[in-house]
Amino acid sequence: VQLVESGGGLVQPGGSLSLSCAASGDTLDDYAIGWFRQAPGKEREKISCISSGGGTKFYSDSVKGRFTISRDDAKNTVYLEMNRLRPEDTAVYYCTADFLVTCGFVGQDYWGQGTQVTVSS
Repeated sequence: VQLVESGGGLVQPGGSLSLSCAASGDTLDDYAIGWFRQAPGKEREKISCISSGGGTKFYSDSVKGRFTISRDDAKNTVYLEMNRLRPEDTAVYYCTADFLVTCGFVGQDYWGQGTQVTVSS
């Protein structure tokens, strides 16, 4: 599975961005999809996940209430809608795909190359 993230960029505090994670090489129906981020000098952080079928969603406390994850299996794409962005959201954002696992185990199989999100005035 190849994953390609897009939608990153520069946004002012309080603004919004929508990230996409497009997959090729396999259909995503049976994959749990995670979103991670890593800021300079900080550890990688799991911020969101959506289970196969979309029935379960996870958000870290740092993004809960501001970010929304969704999936469109017909388009083989997963989305991360990010609202009310803060400077501390600045990081490289990665999506991951894991076959037949729950959200607790994402990040083991496939990773995208990442997309930079910068929140600054």
